[in-house]
Amino acid sequence: MDGITVGTVLALVGVLLGTTGTLIGQQLANRVEVQRDQRQRADAARAERKEAISGYLKAVQRVELILDRRKLGMPTLDDPEDEKLHDLWLAKKAVELVCSARAAQAAHDYTTVLHALMRSEQGRSPVKRERREAFMEAAREELESGRARIRR
Repeated sequence: MDGITVGTVLALVGVLLGTTGTLIGQQLANRVEVQRDQRQRADAARAERKEAISGYLKAVQRVELILDRRKLGMPTLDDPEDEKLHDLWLAKKAVELVCSARAAQAAHDYTTVLHALMRSEQGRSPVKRERREAFMEAAREELESGRARIRR
């Protein structure tokens, strides 16, 4: 081969290598960007679930405080019980919107028991504890804690 042909072939090989390198680099950059986007979406979804679960637990705690005070014969707080129940059901609906079906069902079951207890005079139920534990375990799974079940 003469010098011009060798130079042309080397130039074409250089262009081919450069193009291949650019395409591979773009593909890797796109893959990293997709992974970053997926991670951000997963983090945002987890934060949304955590916020719903936390709001629900706050509403549950206010209702349980009323039930505990009633069980001990202490006067209940000045806040109307109907408002606490309303807040509880509203918080339960937020869990239903952003959490799994298992967590939503556990929240519904727990809310139903608390509602029944608030409307009765006894304020006690063995089912309440079971429903609370079921919800807490579902919430732990929802937030992907990866930890072992808590012995209660």
